Amino acid sequence: MSNDTSDVIVVGAGVVGAACAYYAARDGLSVTVVDRGPVAGGTTGAGEGNLLVSDKEPGPELELALLSTRLWRELARELPAPIEYEAKGGLVVASDAPALAALRKFAAAQAGAGVTAGEIPADRLHDVEPHLSPGLGGGFRYPQDAQVQPALAAAHLLRASGARVRTGEEVTAVLTGANGRVRGVRTAAGELYAPSVVNAAGTWGGEVARLAGGHLPVLPRRGFVLVTEPLPRVVRHKVYAADYVADVASGSAALQTSAVVEGTPAGPVLIGASRERVGYDRTLSVEVLRRLAAQATALFPVLAGVRAMRTYAGFRPYLPDHLPAIGPDPRVPGLLHACGHEGAGIGLAPATGLALARLLAGAEPPLDLGPFGPGRFAPAG
Repeated sequence: MSNDTSDVIVVGAGVVGAACAYYAARDGLSVTVVDRGPVAGGTTGAGEGNLLVSDKEPGPELELALLSTRLWRELARELPAPIEYEAKGGLVVASDAPALAALRKFAAAQAGAGVTAGEIPADRLHDVEPHLSPGLGGGFRYPQDAQVQPALAAAHLLRASGARVRTGEEVTAVLTGANGRVRGVRTAAGELYAPSVVNAAGTWGGEVARLAGGHLPVLPRRGFVLVTEPLPRVVRHKVYAADYVADVASGSAALQTSAVVEGTPAGPVLIGASRERVGYDRTLSVEVLRRLAAQATALFPVLAGVRAMRTYAGFRPYLPDHLPAIGPDPRVPGLLHACGHEGAGIGLAPATGLALARLLAGAEPPLDLGPFGPGRFAPAG
């Protein structure tokens, strides 16, 4: 097999593409990964590394997240280099008694799907997070929530896969044969050949689908993260306010912010989360940063005297029904999609990669991919 030919071409060197490459190679397939930028140069590099089940209601996405939770634990043991995997758990806090009652109902529904959550009454919150603001209504602790360093994870998955990685090469065409079946891609550096192409291009997934004659309405959804100076471990869990769950599920294009605060092994505290659809506008928004800082210090007053060292923006790949597109394109044989995970791509990457690898190998996927089928977005007519 020449250097220009492989069994599978993965478009996208973020964590989802890396997971697809890793599991496909583990199934014995030769893989080439191509990306317009560097490894983890898009959404992955701007992510906080969240591996969450706590923010997902019962349904297909939660099933995908629970599988990924198990796979991330395996990967943390199997990968030859550390990815800063930390099984620190999540804490969702309620502002008052009615908000806690809503969390209690949400957690009870999740429990039936396999999620573990324990209620923390208001007078015990400081046992779990000593620096939380007083006066909160209580919360729920989710021990299955975890975190990785996303760029490290993508890089080490790619390295462990043995895939040929071609960065700085934008795909300008998806090659098809006379029968319409995929046979490779074209970049400025030349043509690469494979009978299967996986679209793991994140926010650019819609453009890759279009190049192949398919259709995916992927849109970028901007978010900012504040990064503090290195601190002692003042935040033990991933901590967020209950309204974060509603913001994740919202389809609004308008600005939404809700407090999400977490420490890191290196010391800085990461503060999010904001969501808005403004195209690919990277302009720094002082209003967003002001809101994030105010909401974070309301949860953790100790942060009020801490310096913010930097901020960065990223773009989540948004699909209208908040479910990723995973599986074969209904109109383009040989094209498979693995994109549109919005803010959950890092957490959902292993299950997505394993499912795609099984399809590529002609085997049964590990879960029902029907709800994620790309054909649900087929244009009318």
